[in-house]
Amino acid sequence: MDIAIPLFDRITALDAIGPYEVLSRLPGARIRWVAITPGPYRTDNRQLTLMADEPLSAVPHPEIIMVPGGFGTRALMTPNPLLDWLRAAHETSQWTTSVCTGSLLLGAAGILRGLEATTHWAAHEQLAELGAKPTLKRVVEQGKVITAAGVSSGIDMGLTLAARIAGEEFAQTIQLGIEYDPQPPFHAGSPQTAPPHVVAALRERTRARLESVARG
Repeated sequence: MDIAIPLFDRITALDAIGPYEVLSRLPGARIRWVAITPGPYRTDNRQLTLMADEPLSAVPHPEIIMVPGGFGTRALMTPNPLLDWLRAAHETSQWTTSVCTGSLLLGAAGILRGLEATTHWAAHEQLAELGAKPTLKRVVEQGKVITAAGVSSGIDMGLTLAARIAGEEFAQTIQLGIEYDPQPPFHAGSPQTAPPHVVAALRERTRARLESVARG
């Protein structure tokens, strides 16, 4: 079972690694790290490098597509080989999934038109512009399309998908194996629960970061 995870510059590491830790434990799973051009890709904080071993063309028909997000998604919203690959691979995939702003790439490829979907809370407006129906749910299932909200929710998405593929009991063994038992020290994991001034500060930092990325 080929599970294709596309990489790109300024990817968010946990968007890819969280689901990888779950899905790689499925029976017969083969993770394929792909990119427009194989090679190293820096994460959005520029302090970690992930390696794409193969070009997109090496995995034209993966059973599972798992698209991570990150600040680098914005540079891939206009026509490019990754969007072309997503459209074609989605036609034959068993599951097409995303984490965080990876859903913006699915949307840009036309895959989310008319579907409920989620993404990082700060990107819901952009998701709506791409024809999706944004929701604040942590994981959204629409047929074979599963989208996850920001960053850490990719683990939830991976476990949800594992249950669909291998059954709930097997998914529970994966959850136990990775000891995924969230007990955060703060009740600030969503814009609904975080203090308003914290939400405002993060919005401003995100805006400034996107402007910086756009300038190169």
